[in-house]
Amino acid sequence: MRMMLAAASVLAFAGLAGCATSATHDSYSDQLRQLTEDCTARGGILSPTGQQTGRPQTDNVCRITGGGSRLPPGG
Repeated sequence: MRMMLAAASVLAFAGLAGCATSATHDSYSDQLRQLTEDCTARGGILSPTGQQTGRPQTDNVCRITGGGSRLPPGG
């Protein structure tokens, strides 16, 4: 009887663990794609920072490649 109870609890835990990992809708790649689109729209290029935190907002930086000068053109 103890063996069946232990087996049932292990199966229940495994089932719950499987559901927990598949319930995320906003994955790293989705967030990274959105960051890339936002950065490109601002005239920049998304570049890695060298960190690996699992958060694309921390792992990348938007480097603006043009239009960053405060000097007037031709001045």
